[in-house]
Parts: sequence; C-alpha cells; structure tokens
Amino acid sequence: MIESVQGIQSHPETAGARAYQLIEELYPICRSITGNGVRQTLSILSKRIPLQTHEVPTGTKVFDWTVPKEWNIQDAYVKNSRGDRVIDFRNNNLHIVNYSIPVRKKISLYELKKHLFTLPDHPDWIPYKTTYYKENWGFCLTHNQLSTLNEGEYEVVVDSTLEEGHLTYGELYVPGQLEEEILVSCHICHPSLCNDNLSGVSVATLLAEYLLSVDSNRYSYRFLFIPGTIGAITWLSLNLEAVARVCHGLVISGVGDSGGFTYKKSRRGETTIDRAVVQILQHSGRDYACVDFSPYGYDERQYCSPGFNLPVGRFSRTPFSEYPQYHSSADNLSFVKPGALGESFFLLREIMHLLENDGTFLNLNPHCEPQLGKRGLYNSIGDNELAMLWVLNLSDGSQSLLDIAERSGLSFAAIQSVAELLCKHSLLERVGD
Repeated sequence: MIESVQGIQSHPETAGARAYQLIEELYPICRSITGNGVRQTLSILSKRIPLQTHEVPTGTKVFDWTVPKEWNIQDAYVKNSRGDRVIDFRNNNLHIVNYSIPVRKKISLYELKKHLFTLPDHPDWIPYKTTYYKENWGFCLTHNQLSTLNEGEYEVVVDSTLEEGHLTYGELYVPGQLEEEILVSCHICHPSLCNDNLSGVSVATLLAEYLLSVDSNRYSYRFLFIPGTIGAITWLSLNLEAVARVCHGLVISGVGDSGGFTYKKSRRGETTIDRAVVQILQHSGRDYACVDFSPYGYDERQYCSPGFNLPVGRFSRTPFSEYPQYHSSADNLSFVKPGALGESFFLLREIMHLLENDGTFLNLNPHCEPQLGKRGLYNSIGDNELAMLWVLNLSDGSQSLLDIAERSGLSFAAIQSVAELLCKHSLLERVGD
C-alpha cells in the first residue's frame, strides 16, 4: 500500500521545483497533435519514467475519427517589403497557427489580415490557434504588432510538412497486486503553454515517479501522455481490453496556477473517485469547487462518453477559459508557480493514498463498545478517540473507510489511521479485497 502522506520523501516545495524544472525543459518545444515535437517531449519524459511510445499510422480508423496526417514545422515568418521579419515563428511557437499547411507567397496586407489573429482585449499577448482538421494557414501576433503593419506587399513563408505519418503517444503501466487499474491521463499537444498542458504533464510525471518508487501498490496504474481528443479516442479504440480494467481515473490539467482547486465529476457522478477527490479537498484547508460533469472540456469527455462511461473525473486548479491567460502567450513560465505545482502533486498523492487504503472492515467485538482503556488505546490515540468510535461502530462488513469518513465528517487519514491501530489490537479485520 502507499505509505501515509506524513513523512513522505519530500516537501511540496521540493516536488514543485522538480515539476517546474521539467516545464522549463519542455516549454520551448513546438508540439501539436502529431509530429516530432510530441516525440521530443516523450523522449524527455522517458529520462524520468520508463514510457512506452506508440506510433499509430495516418489513416487508422478510430471509431468515427481517422488518425490525421502528421504535421511538422521548421520555420515560419512574415517579411515586410524591407525584408524584416515582422512575425517570426522563431521568437514564439504561438506565432504560427498550429497545423498550418506549407505556404510561400507574396500578398497584400489586406489579404494577409485574413490569416492573422490577435487578442484585442490583451494587446500584448499572442493567442494560440489551431487548424487541425481543416487545411489552412495563419499567424498569431499581438494586437500591438498588428497595428504597426503598414500597407504594402508581404512575403509569407510557412516551412511545414503535412503528410502521411503517425500519431504518437506515451504510455506507462505500473503493475500492482490487482488487475484493476487507475487511469491517469494528460494531454501533450500544446506548444509553449505552461498551465494548460505542461503543468499536467509535469505533475503526472512526478506522480508516476512516486508510484514507481513504492514497493507494492494495491492497484495497477496506467499513465497516458496523449494528444488531446484524438489521442484519447485513439487509445480507447485500440485498447478495449485495458479499458475494461479501469476502476478509477483522473484527467490532470491546469494544476500550476495559484487559484483554488476545481474537481469535475465523472459522468456517473458519486463514483469512488468522485468521492475520494472531494474527501481530500474538503480536508485540505484549500479553497475548492466541485462541479458536475458536462460533455465539454478535456479528455474526460471521451473517457465518459456513452460507450464507455468510465469513472474518470478531471482534477485542476482554475478551470480552463476561466483565467485570462488561457490559450495565450501569457500562459508562460511566470504564470505557473512551483508552490502550486507541488501542492497539486501532494493532493493527488493523497487521493491515490485514499484509493489504495480504502476498504471494508469488520468489528471483531460487535456487541457493544469494546473496553479500549485496558488495551491502552485511549492514551495512544488522543484526539482520534472519536474516529476510533466511528470506525468500531460502522465496521459491520458493509461500509468502507471512505463511507465512514464521509458520515463522520472526519478526514480519511484519521479514519484509516485508527483502523490500522484497531487491526493491530485484533479488534478489526479487513474483509474482501
């Protein structure tokens, strides 16, 4: 089982610094839903965790979707009549509309503006735009940059390729005592966006490192580092056997900002993972919100689609699109905070600790309250006396520790701690799995 969160190897600050260091390394890479940027990212992650990389060929049918052509880009720019690069992909990955087709032409400012995107409300920020499934091209720039473009002829170059190739994703399987799996998923398709995408990637990597270090996990774990939407659909289509073993799951995204926590429930609602996350957040001392499922968001909407309806929720801090930096150049290295990353990691670890240690117990002395004093238990438990009484009273073989924690209003950590103590004194035993 996962050891108690008290006294675990490092502090949130240390974990957060390690996650931030990984974000710094991944930030310069131009990623997309396919291509060498994804491969480079997975190669870096593989230095920390033993990822298996999968390549799915262009044209592969995955339910109602088809794996698209592979996109790679070498350079992109717009030059004015003097030959100056007024928009330069080399300065920021977001300057190019992701998946832009190859272009090399000279056009007027009027024609050029049809392919330019800005954020007028944030004139110093560059937006993030894509054209994944419609062949087109475009550039993103600050609104202030746009205002400096004069009439005249412009040279447009997009040195990219869009051709037969592969969709690439990374997978890590951590075997446990049980075949039942906990799924942890994050998307890796965004270029140079720190909170939306890289925070989830870095914290999921830390969580995988931690679980690999544990001697014996009860559950098996499967980590997916996949391009958004098409990656989840592809994995689900090609891994129906593994899908059947998923008993709990989380999509991790947006966990590096300084906001409170937000948990989005699975489609089923009130599953064990839903209850576990809420239990941990309730006793975390941090601001949090719990929202019901909706079919809009990240890959939880694929895992929770009608044909699967898996018990998978989404764990984040400030929800996507609810912070102005979302999908812009302002989602940069200064926006995410090591402390926030570390805090997110520790809460996720507590959630896994709960899932690992939850279970159903039977009171071996069910007729009235056992005499705890003669066993020295009153002195040994101190403030946990109430937790002990709740565990003894409700451990009738039908209620789990999570059930008891919810009904008592006490933390799972307190309930689980006294359950272990009662087992040592032969007053309680675990039943079933």
